Amino acid sequence: MTKKDYYEILEVPRNASEEDIKKNYRKLAMKCHPDRNPGDKEAEEKFKAAAEAYEVLRDKEKRSVYDTYGHEGLRGTGFTGFRGFEDIFSNFGDIFEDFFGFSGFGGSSAEERRSTAQRGADLVYDLGMTLEEAAFGTKKEISFEKYDECKECSGTGAKPGTSPENCPTCQGRGQVTNSQGFFSISSTCPHCRGQGTVIKNPCGTCKGKGLIKVKKKLTAKIPPGVDTGSRLRLEGEGEAGVRGGSKGDLYIRMNVKPHEFFHRDGDNILCQIPISFPQAALGDEIEVSTLNGPKKIRIPKGTQPNETIKLKGEGIENVRGYGKGDQIIQFLIQTPTSLSEKQEELLREFGKLDKDQVEDKGFFAKFKN
Repeated sequence: MTKKDYYEILEVPRNASEEDIKKNYRKLAMKCHPDRNPGDKEAEEKFKAAAEAYEVLRDKEKRSVYDTYGHEGLRGTGFTGFRGFEDIFSNFGDIFEDFFGFSGFGGSSAEERRSTAQRGADLVYDLGMTLEEAAFGTKKEISFEKYDECKECSGTGAKPGTSPENCPTCQGRGQVTNSQGFFSISSTCPHCRGQGTVIKNPCGTCKGKGLIKVKKKLTAKIPPGVDTGSRLRLEGEGEAGVRGGSKGDLYIRMNVKPHEFFHRDGDNILCQIPISFPQAALGDEIEVSTLNGPKKIRIPKGTQPNETIKLKGEGIENVRGYGKGDQIIQFLIQTPTSLSEKQEELLREFGKLDKDQVEDKGFFAKFKN
């Protein structure tokens, strides 16, 4: 059975903002909630569909996959919809708390269901390199600052020899609950701000934060074939987590500097070689630079302005291992700006021998270009 479009379910356009998506989901969830429609199967199905649609569209990554590939694309993300009312009520509780600052319809709040552990922040480091380093790969030592676990208190934030204590206001739950008729209303504990613990004796080094700023040095191995904008992920090299959370990652963003001779086009290398008119007309063998060192090439007889030749496999290795690009050489035919008497005499003689070709305006137009 074909699933209905998530945007259609929530009655929002495809370019709807996060706020509009939340607003419409709240309206539909309140309208179709089973407690308001006892025994109404149609309302129950609408409530489930709205919750499933919101679960996807509230998540930037899932939404991007859905916008590109539709329902089929979500199969590869591990999302298969909702198993039943356990997921539905969890989702509805989250949005209820998003809007009103507390959870309702009984049960525990979204904050109580989630661990207080927080993953550390990801970091981005911009790394400059030469074209040769990008082509062949390299090792780079980088240094940066980040927040790491305080060694003095092992990240607890409490003075050595002490530890955080359960919050006396919420008894470690991170929430305070009040009953108001039909609703059991929970809100974030104002004393511990939802953490469930308080630090009576803070660490003197980190001042109770559990984290301190440190300077970090490491050697990054850059694979061959990277280009400007490429990113290398170093797992766990980001900032430390809080309350037992995992470390974030470090992303190294490449910035390849322009080369004075070569120009990169994907995996291909482009360059321009100036040659004389006699070389273009008669052909010649010359030596050119490549990323792999000097190579001898043959200029074909009768080479025209801007004509190119290809050196197979002399480009850049594909970063995903799909072979190597080529080197494309473009010939620029140079016209001398000053001639000796002998050179002028020879050129005039050449003109007399091949007068028709010299007077061909099409030829001169090409030659000038």
